[in-house]
Amino acid sequence: MSAITTKDGTQIYFKDWGSGQPIVFSHGWPLSADDWDAQMLFFGHNGYRVIAHDRRSHGRSSQTWDGNEMNTYADDLAALVEQLNLKNAIHVGHSTGGGEVARYIGRHGTQRVAKACSSARCRR
Repeated sequence: MSAITTKDGTQIYFKDWGSGQPIVFSHGWPLSADDWDAQMLFFGHNGYRVIAHDRRSHGRSSQTWDGNEMNTYADDLAALVEQLNLKNAIHVGHSTGGGEVARYIGRHGTQRVAKACSSARCRR
């Protein structure tokens, strides 16, 4: 199982498939990284590196009492992006994941971001 450990000790599970420009998928509540499998298979077979994580307290990530709010979700995403050294990444979020992506950009900037998408709409 692939996981990173955040600064507060939370284990964040992730999938990392393929190679090429990274696409990072952030799921909605109460889903998990598995809900992106069809999209990940499609984009992975079409030359992209695809990454999806289980947000804290979801799926295979640590079940935490604290940190279940957007600032911490964004910081967890930033820790994943940094640890995997992702650059020029496309971020796709659904529902809560869209908020996570927006807060990630607000807190951590666009230096590693190529595009951000919420549900079906992508913006540069």
